[in-house]
Amino acid sequence: MMDTFRILAINPGSTSTKISVFENEREICAVKLSHSVEELDPFEKIVDQYEFRRDVIVSELRKAGYEVSSFDAVVGRGGVLYPVEGGTYEVNDLMLEHVRKGVQGEHQSNLGALIAESFSREAGCPAYIVDPVVVDELQPIARFSGLPQIPRRSILHALNQKAVARKACLDSGIDYEKARLIVSHLGGGISAGAHIDGRIIDVNNALNGEGPFSPERSGGLPAGDLINLCFSGRYTHDQIRKLNKGAGGMVAYLGTNDVREVRSRMKAGDAEAAIVFEAMAYQVSKEIASLSAVLEGRIDLIVLTGGIAFDEEFIALVRKRVGFLAPVRVYPGEMEMEALALGGLRVLRGQEQPKVYNPKMS
Repeated sequence: MMDTFRILAINPGSTSTKISVFENEREICAVKLSHSVEELDPFEKIVDQYEFRRDVIVSELRKAGYEVSSFDAVVGRGGVLYPVEGGTYEVNDLMLEHVRKGVQGEHQSNLGALIAESFSREAGCPAYIVDPVVVDELQPIARFSGLPQIPRRSILHALNQKAVARKACLDSGIDYEKARLIVSHLGGGISAGAHIDGRIIDVNNALNGEGPFSPERSGGLPAGDLINLCFSGRYTHDQIRKLNKGAGGMVAYLGTNDVREVRSRMKAGDAEAAIVFEAMAYQVSKEIASLSAVLEGRIDLIVLTGGIAFDEEFIALVRKRVGFLAPVRVYPGEMEMEALALGGLRVLRGQEQPKVYNPKMS
């Protein structure tokens, strides 16, 4: 008889913390905790949110009747580490050191390994991460930026992009390992990736200022004007970084990172909310269209996912501009919790060996 493993999956996002309890492949509990700008604003750095997020997770687990000690594995969303290949990694001391330091930048997913490791010590079980945001499969030509001092980097929603890409291919009768896709994750950050034969060969840096603006990130900015802003004397280094990620995008224009609030304003006749909403869809469409050149116009599917994909009007705006390129499939939300749990389950069952985080740091 097959053993039953209980796995806790933890996914810290920019505006939420998601937790799920799985028994083998079956999700038996799912909770999404939303965090407002006001709740998170007191924390100067994302890593400073560690205790706040851990405490709310413990509280919700206990409300649902689960003690931390009851889990066979804890799996966190992978952070902004040094580049690694995809897979399941056991949390080790080097990984914890790197997410605390933010070696490649601050991101909410850096909290995943920290929280998972703290719970694993309490439960006496292993802690893992799966397909972190720094999965790097870029083709060499995609690394050129225009300045050799600043190569392009692969930082994206790798966990969900790969999971949803496989789901879309399965639903379409296509082999993901032989497919040509454009996948866009639409959330607090927005990434769009070109997938060929199971690899993401080009993608915008969804963390540090490439691609479309998003609910709280500036996306790509006019370089000359950004340089002038940096040296204007009006902002500190940390304030500029916050404008790029955290206080950019919709937050900068409208003071909120909540698309639902923007939609409510639009219904009430707020013209500014309407144009910002449309502009974000416009920029997403441009990013997807640019990747059609990477795929030489041969595209099996365009796949839209993430929380914003629940908004039918936003999707309609994007579909209107990119639908001529390929069939568009929409998977609102994300499959990240399932992907996290299954990555841990494969290791617990001995179906694969966990990888060791020991990257080349050059």
